[in-house]
Parts: sequence; structure tokens; C-alpha cells
Amino acid sequence: MLKNIEKEISNAVKAVSSVVKLKEQINSSVNLIAGRMLLGGKLVLFGNGGSAADAQHAAAEFVGRFNVERRGFPAIALTVDTSILTSIANDYGFDKIFSRQVEALVSEKDIIIAISTSGNSVNVLNGIVEAKKRGAKVIGFTGKNGGKMAKLCDILLNVNSADTWHVQEAHIVILHTICKLTEGILHEQK
Repeated sequence: MLKNIEKEISNAVKAVSSVVKLKEQINSSVNLIAGRMLLGGKLVLFGNGGSAADAQHAAAEFVGRFNVERRGFPAIALTVDTSILTSIANDYGFDKIFSRQVEALVSEKDIIIAISTSGNSVNVLNGIVEAKKRGAKVIGFTGKNGGKMAKLCDILLNVNSADTWHVQEAHIVILHTICKLTEGILHEQK
């Protein structure tokens, strides 16, 4: 049992440590988000399961505060309104839960963070396609080999791990890093 615990922790540390290799993509993400927010854009996040929780977590950090006391920054997770989610799933199918919301809420000023550890979640892919139609920029968070998302995103943050839970742990590190650095830029602009 102790060897299994050590192995799992070592694998998690390895996945999180691999995030350093994504520093250019993280920097580009920070500059994109800060730049679009300075022009009146908002951050729109979505994903399924644990990725939905990560989207909500990140939106809360932007709207509330992360590291410094400052004004709220515009961010929304498309996973929090159960009435919208269930009505769209009922009327149009689960594959449309994000694309329909993107159609209603997203403009060319906005930035999307789409999260799918496999990179192949149909409803996430549909949301990305709709965002691109609307002129929004898309930052994709994936794992494994990036899946179908890899070709659709303006910026891809791909954690090279096949273990979903380790990919999600690394995604939180990336999201927190992006939030802290974006907050620093926007707070200075007040």
C-alpha cells in the first residue's frame, strides 16, 4: 500500500511539474485574457465533471479575488445554471449545452477556456466551434495527446498525462498561475 501511495504522489508531482514546459502558452494566455478584458471582454469557461468544477473555481477567482484586493474581473462558468443546462439538454441534447450558451453570451471580445481532459468531449468541442464562429479566442485545457481540441484552439495547454486526475491537478496549477498573473496586469491598469 505504501508503494502505491508513493507512486500516485510521484505521478501527480510529475504531471504538475510538466506544466513548466507550457510557460510560453501560459504567458500567451495571460496576455490574451488581460488584453481582451482591458477591451471590455469577458472570460467564459466550461467543461464536464471535474473540469466543470475547475471552470467554476477559476471563474470565482477572477470575479472575487485571487491574490490582491481589487475590482472583480468579468468571468462566468457555463456549468452553474441548472435550469439552463437541463432545458438545453432536454430540448437540444447534451451535446449542445455549451454551444447554445456560447451562442447567447459570447462576442468577439471574449475569451473561452474550454476544458476537456481527453480533448474529445463533444459538448466542449461544439462550444469551441460556436465560439470561433463568434470571433472569440479559445484557450484549450487538455491531457493525453490533446484530442480533437488540439486543432481547434488558439492556445493549447496540454498536460502530457493519461491519468485524468493528474491532468486536472495540473490544470488547477495552470489556472491559478493564469489568474495570478492576469490579476497583476489588470490591477496595475486601474
